[in-house]
Amino acid sequence: MAVIGERWPDRAEWAGKIFSSGWRESEGGTRQVIEPATGDTLADVGIASPADVARAGARAAAAAGEWAATTPADRVEVLLRASGALRERSDTVREWIVRESAGVPAKGDYEIAAALAQLTHAVGLASLPRGEVLEPQAPGGTSLAWRVPLGVVGVVNPWNAPLLFALRALAPALALGNTVLLKPDPLTPVSGGVLVARLFEDAGLPDGVLHVLPGGAETGQAVAADPHVAMIAFTGSTEAGRAVARVAGEGLKRVLLELGGKNSLVVLEDADVEAAAFAGAVSSFGYQGQACVAAGRHLVHTDLVEAYTDALVRHALAMRVGDPREEGVGIGPVISVEQAGRIERIVDESVAAGARVLTGGRREGLFYPPTVLDRVDRAMPAYAEEIFGPVAPVLPFRSEAEAVEIANDTAYGLAAAVHSGSVPRATAVAEQLRTGMVHINDVCAKDAANAPFGGMGVSGNGSRIGGTASLEQFTQWRWMTAPGPS
Repeated sequence: MAVIGERWPDRAEWAGKIFSSGWRESEGGTRQVIEPATGDTLADVGIASPADVARAGARAAAAAGEWAATTPADRVEVLLRASGALRERSDTVREWIVRESAGVPAKGDYEIAAALAQLTHAVGLASLPRGEVLEPQAPGGTSLAWRVPLGVVGVVNPWNAPLLFALRALAPALALGNTVLLKPDPLTPVSGGVLVARLFEDAGLPDGVLHVLPGGAETGQAVAADPHVAMIAFTGSTEAGRAVARVAGEGLKRVLLELGGKNSLVVLEDADVEAAAFAGAVSSFGYQGQACVAAGRHLVHTDLVEAYTDALVRHALAMRVGDPREEGVGIGPVISVEQAGRIERIVDESVAAGARVLTGGRREGLFYPPTVLDRVDRAMPAYAEEIFGPVAPVLPFRSEAEAVEIANDTAYGLAAAVHSGSVPRATAVAEQLRTGMVHINDVCAKDAANAPFGGMGVSGNGSRIGGTASLEQFTQWRWMTAPGPS
């Protein structure tokens, strides 16, 4: 067994267990954590059963009142100590991210930096003004409205950015006075769960405020259904998001959904081709394309298609595929056999329908090389489906109107990028795209702790996370009146 961080996060304490008022045996048994690049077993973790979730929900509800009653300064101190612990333990955290989620070290560094930004921003949320003095209904009376914690928040997390996405919801939820049930994906339960629990243990978070419950769909459904849970924050596929929302809807819970995308990178004829191709390569090939904000279509003006695809192919060929721990590797394996099979099917069916592979297109085990497709049309899976792999489908257009029409020809609406030599022109195109996020002369895949992150269409349910949107999501209004002197 490959051993990571034997002294921290203290494997003997957490191996094969869940975190719920301390580390404890689970009724759901255990599961091995497998390193995608090597097939090595990295650890055993506990899997939370529905009964484990029910007990955790009751404990979180019992702790909610006391945690909500703490001062913002007290909650801020916990977040600051957690941030300090993450900085101190960053080498171990990075190794877990690299080996468990198969990202290169730069991906681990990015995720740690972004997670720290989430903690920092949550510190500010804790002390934001949360109320209003309203005009009273009677002379001399009082009318006040203010935001209060929801109570218990369920966070259901994906495998592709496990630490970041855990803290993106967990940090503001805790800062605003909620307790949390965190369900990390069973493919990345350590970097998305165990490490989070250990960081907050080190930070002195009171008992019962955070529960970490690894598991699959059954565990996630139990979290969504638990009567103590007031809200679900879910990040993942649109299909899984619908399933979680159906269960949560039965309990009339608030649901925050950040789902999939079929994102377009649009290259107008006056764009800097080399800069656009670099942004396109990062957007489609970074972390093996396993991001909801990855570029799923490259829409390029006909005058630039040849130069753009040549540059994109050069970037693809320059990226070495292999074990992400090895020096110089730019592309690691995809996360699972199922995901590799999905990428392979989409590419093979598109090629059979007439698409052309300019580079890549053949996998070895879990390793799928950066792939550029041209001659893609609307009848092909590469046009319509979210690939979630390192594949760049290139489509030509002749006018801005055609580019906008193609970009909007999807049920998704998460992110986009527009490249042009004129920022006003790119902005005019960007404003016509039905996406929750759009970036000018940049990559599709961007994230910021102070920005409202989320999408339109089936990329979400209109909710946003980040910035002051998190204040809205993780609290609710209370109105109080009092009469004036009699």
